[in-house]
Amino acid sequence: MNINILQVILIFIVTFVAAIDQFSFLESLYQPIVTGPIVGWILGDAHTGLIVGASYQLMTIGNMPVGGAQPPNAVVGGIVAVIFAITSGLEPNAAVAAAIPFALLGQYGVTLIFTLMAPVMSKADQYAKEANPKGIEKINYLSMIALGTIFGLIVVFFFIAGSTFGTELTSKIPETFMHGLSVAGGMMKYVGFAVLLRLMISRDLWGFFFVGFALAVIVMANASLSGAALLLIAAIGFAIAFWDYQINTKMKSTVVVETGEEDGI
Repeated sequence: MNINILQVILIFIVTFVAAIDQFSFLESLYQPIVTGPIVGWILGDAHTGLIVGASYQLMTIGNMPVGGAQPPNAVVGGIVAVIFAITSGLEPNAAVAAAIPFALLGQYGVTLIFTLMAPVMSKADQYAKEANPKGIEKINYLSMIALGTIFGLIVVFFFIAGSTFGTELTSKIPETFMHGLSVAGGMMKYVGFAVLLRLMISRDLWGFFFVGFALAVIVMANASLSGAALLLIAAIGFAIAFWDYQINTKMKSTVVVETGEEDGI
């Protein structure tokens, strides 16, 4: 695939903003389902970008950092997966699986920034004692720029390398290995859901889980509805959740008046 300098710059900007959003803006712009179609559009294939981004999103849906321990980074992994799928012609599930090792580089990048910024916290404490908010702002801006730059350079490197050598390299990989990579990438989506259920499920919610599963099977059995299955089930789930919210809101707003005992006079 032929690349141009504008594509390199745009992908760097998207990665830069997504990296900062993951820890500072918190607007979910860094989610693979958001960055996927954007990067796909930059590379001329937004449809593939959306498919790969959604697949990677399902895999990371249950991932969360615990203290200093960081999961494979969703920003680097999601964008690199789209790049691999479009520039190297990888099947979406295979691209998701192939991007995992590179997502670890993003994980190491986050750990590196955290390590480098740890000694700077004493300077932030000093600014706080001096009532110097501008000094604290400079530290925050410095950390955001450093994180965005590291992520951007990692993604741009693999973008250039993938565009230059990706197709030639994948053509030399045995078909059985590529099939195994695709199967592994497909399984990761279910692992992501399993992790999410492990953290969130409770006895009160098992009924909704089975209802959703049954609806998915019923809708997918109809070929004309299978393409919109996830959207239809999400709409039904939202309707049930909204109904439950309204019922609970009405119950909480009900005022119980206790008059006490009367003496009959």
